[in-house]
Amino acid sequence: MLLLLLVVLVLSIIFITWRLWRAGNLFRVSGLVGTAIVKPTVSVCIPARNEMHALAESLQRVLASDYEKLEILVFDDSSADDTSVLIKSFAHEGVRFVPGTHLPQGWLGKNHALEVLAREASGAIIVFMDIDTQIAPDTISKLVNIFYAKNAEMISVLPQRQDGLRASVLFGTLRYFWQIVAPAAHYPTTSSALWMIKRDTLLEKMDGFLPFSSSVEPEAHIARRLGHAYFAFISENKLGVGFEKKWASQCETSRRLLFPQFGGKWWSALIGLAVLGLFNMPTFLVISGLSNWTLMHTFSLCIFTSFMLLYGIYLTRMWAYGWWIGALLWPYVIFQELILFAISAYGYATGGITWKGRSIMTAKSLPAEKV
Repeated sequence: MLLLLLVVLVLSIIFITWRLWRAGNLFRVSGLVGTAIVKPTVSVCIPARNEMHALAESLQRVLASDYEKLEILVFDDSSADDTSVLIKSFAHEGVRFVPGTHLPQGWLGKNHALEVLAREASGAIIVFMDIDTQIAPDTISKLVNIFYAKNAEMISVLPQRQDGLRASVLFGTLRYFWQIVAPAAHYPTTSSALWMIKRDTLLEKMDGFLPFSSSVEPEAHIARRLGHAYFAFISENKLGVGFEKKWASQCETSRRLLFPQFGGKWWSALIGLAVLGLFNMPTFLVISGLSNWTLMHTFSLCIFTSFMLLYGIYLTRMWAYGWWIGALLWPYVIFQELILFAISAYGYATGGITWKGRSIMTAKSLPAEKV
């Protein structure tokens, strides 16, 4: 039985190797980055709820953009702090404050914020950004060029960590790892950190966010509907899309996303736990062999090392530097993921999942994933 499990792990390594190789070609921006030739109006839309800690830096980076035809809208989603005051303080620099409204029944707070922003925006292209996403001055220009080079209706960018080897980087979650190595038909590789879409496509073809009002990842369902008109990319240094997110915030995001990403059913939860348990097995086998080493433990060590190397390959794309340190932390990171998945499944089973302080269960978010 143990040998059979180790064989399954070897097959998993082959599959992940193939997925990473494919992602290296499919999601690459090299050859597409350049100055925008077509320059449509662009609306940068940012939803904010209790974001005093990061909002100012985020807005300053967007305001530093070299793209000329740009408007910036920020929606204050009923913040309990001075987020609205901070947004208004940027009015003289051209930032448009969009006040929060009553949250309609059946809507998740962020999805409603995105809907309001989309309706308020006037640009031909809408860029949705999270507060913790950071861009370079020429990022939007390059994204517009990529958008038209691919003849896209929607693109999204998986951001890089560019903020050094702090704890939130080293011990971060595997959110984007699963997006790359295990996308599903109902969950194509997407990123809420930064994505852009034609305004007409969103509002006329999709009827805005209404069909996705209770989805925890509306961008994934929009991307699925668009099919070949949608493209995902992994940011490179030349594109300049990064993010800074505290470890606790990353864990909270994983708690909200992991169970739906694995299918959102009790049986899929069991499969997810089994898979993550299997991925943790080589670590425990290597530890157990320290007292009595056998050929089986050598085989386990090879598998253990292979997983670390694959994680390191992934990190070469997702971290600006220091990937080899992160690779050494694979045993901790994959064990953390197992715990987070168990917490996510339990949270959905008991109705304890929240998003920015609001319960998402009241919006029946779990399968509006079936839109």
